[in-house]
Amino acid sequence: MEWRQKHTLFGVLLYVGSTVFVVYMMSGQPEGRTWNALFWLTQLFVAVNSVAKSFLQEHPNRFRYYFTLVKPTSFLLAKMTYSIILMFVMSLVSLFLYYLMLGWPLEQTATFIIISMVGSLSLSAVFTFLSAIAARAQQNSALMAILGFPLVTPVLMILSKLALKALSPVYIEGWWTLAVVLLALDMLVILLGIILFPFLWQE
Repeated sequence: MEWRQKHTLFGVLLYVGSTVFVVYMMSGQPEGRTWNALFWLTQLFVAVNSVAKSFLQEHPNRFRYYFTLVKPTSFLLAKMTYSIILMFVMSLVSLFLYYLMLGWPLEQTATFIIISMVGSLSLSAVFTFLSAIAARAQQNSALMAILGFPLVTPVLMILSKLALKALSPVYIEGWWTLAVVLLALDMLVILLGIILFPFLWQE
């Protein structure tokens, strides 16, 4: 069903392209740390405009129909899987556009690509979980914004610090600790979604 709504996918691609172009027009080709910060801010905006709408765009009557077909955990995990794949693709597109327009200050390209994939997983899990809560709370988008700030801020800070390893040819102390913390946070968000969503589903 998501694939049939191709206008949504192409709309996100257009948003990514226009965002990177505006960043290029405003900053040119910045130095490494600024490049890193701009990349993750772009990923945040992409997640808000694509992944965060995964539940909010569903009509309440359609939820009732899904209720008769699948288990709530299966539905949530399916939404998360789709959101993760979508963010994977958008991350690769963003990296390619950043390479074309904003330069390539990375010393370790493979490391940054892996970190961007983990970042896609993190942002997708958080915003899908928040979207599910907001959708079952009378489509309250403000609730998602209120809950999202304390969850997304540490995720972005950790991702930004992890990505600094790809900008530097030297070893950065504490890198693996940050990676484990981020993966643990992702697993916690997914676990909370699996536990809480069945109760929201029944409302």
